[in-house]
Amino acid sequence: MKLGDAIWGALLLVLAGSLLWYVQGFPKMPGQHVGPAVLPGTIAVGLGVCGALLVVRGLRARAAASMRWVEWPVWIGSRPHVLALAALVGVNVFYLLAVQPLGFVLTGTAYLFVLMWALRVRPARALALAVVMTLVIHYGFYKLLKVPLPWGVLQPIAW
Repeated sequence: MKLGDAIWGALLLVLAGSLLWYVQGFPKMPGQHVGPAVLPGTIAVGLGVCGALLVVRGLRARAAASMRWVEWPVWIGSRPHVLALAALVGVNVFYLLAVQPLGFVLTGTAYLFVLMWALRVRPARALALAVVMTLVIHYGFYKLLKVPLPWGVLQPIAW
């Protein structure tokens, strides 16, 4: 689905306004003119300017070419593409719900396997790649970057 520039601009304006409102509650630093709200506030102003420009551009383009607000992509009628999208959304929901009880290694392996299956990789190859890639990712984040990934049911054999 393709949203018009005016819609994206309006969403950016809402985000910018929300961010500006939120950073007003940040504490002031005594004796300083610059506090913790300056950087996010500056980013919010930039987002607001970009959002306003997108709204103007979108409204001009819509008036000139009688464009639609929302356009559906061509692939929406293709069953394999829709199933791949459903698999993508499904594995992300699965990851959010299962990573704590099952652990990163099992969840990541299932995640990658399903994505490769949706992309029509042969099951044996997909499983082998999913296991190897998950272990490499786990090593990189857990050992090298010291990110505390959950072990879940594999806690008794954690390394």
